[in-house]
Parts: sequence; structure tokens; C-alpha cells
Amino acid sequence: MIREVRLEDAKRLVEIYDYYVTSTAITFEYATPSIEEFTNRIQHTLEHYPYIVYEDKGVVLGYGYVGPLKGRAAYDWSVETSIYVDHNAKKMGIGRKIYEALEEICAKMHITNMYACISAPKDGNDPYLDTNSMDFHAHMGYKEIARFHTCGYKFDRWYDMVWYEKIIGEHQIPMPSIINYQDMKKA
Repeated sequence: MIREVRLEDAKRLVEIYDYYVTSTAITFEYATPSIEEFTNRIQHTLEHYPYIVYEDKGVVLGYGYVGPLKGRAAYDWSVETSIYVDHNAKKMGIGRKIYEALEEICAKMHITNMYACISAPKDGNDPYLDTNSMDFHAHMGYKEIARFHTCGYKFDRWYDMVWYEKIIGEHQIPMPSIINYQDMKKA
């Protein structure tokens, strides 16, 4: 089931994220955040945006959230997405379910553009990174719109960073105001 994250989920989310920090170049973080830091990140996100988990039989197997694309008012209708699935639970449709739920919530908030920042291998033979995330986003209807070359350094290797975009709403004039996630839940 998909549900909103709870602060007590932080420990499990750190367990999921730790694999990506320590074993992959999917995230460019070098050190796994503490449970306290992760809890703070969750709280900060939930002030304005959705943060959800996929749970099966009481076990969280993935999570996703959105945040601001940039800190300027003109970008309010655009968000950056993040999604992580337990590395032992891949290819089960969990990522799709999380993204579909995030898109539905974001559309209700009047968000029109969703972006994903994805690390990309420099060649096809990288032990820390493959193209699965790029392939997944393309399958979900995202389009690659930008590539920053050799901009991330992890595990003594250089990586590209690509941006993917998906338009989920109509660009109107005038544009309806963004609805804060917390206010949307009350409506």
C-alpha cells in the first residue's frame, strides 16, 4: 500500500538509502545520514510537499518525495523528485506505484512539471552505476532534457548528471496558485 511517511519510518528509510550511498553512485552523497538527520529531512519536506512510502505486510520497501526545483517563486509549479526502492525489491512495480501516487498528489497541488536528477555512467561498464534509473524514468514518460558532463565524483570515478522532465499538468495563464501539501490534505 502507498501511504504518507511517518517519522518513525526514518530508521527503515535510512536502511534502504544506505545501500545506495555505500554501494552505488545513484546518490552523490558520500556518507549515510543519521536517523536524526533523515527525520529532519522528512519533516522539512512534509511542510510543503508529499513524502510517501510503499509498504507491504508491514515492511516499507520504497519511498519517494518531491521538493522545490529552485528557491524562486516562478518555479513553484515545478518540483524535483526522489525515489528509492529497497535494492532487494526491484522489478516488482514499486517504483511505478510510488511515482504514480506522487504525480496524482502533485497534480492536485497544481504542479505542472516534475524533474528527476539522475547520475549517469560515463561508459557501460561501471560497477557502481547502470542506466536502470534513466531507463525507468523514460518508461514512466520522462524525457532527458539536459546532461552535465563529468560533474560528479564518487568511488574514484567521474559521472555525468542528467535531468529528466515530465509535464503532468496544463500550463495556464493565469496559473492557479500552488496548494501546499498540508492544506491539500485538509481539503
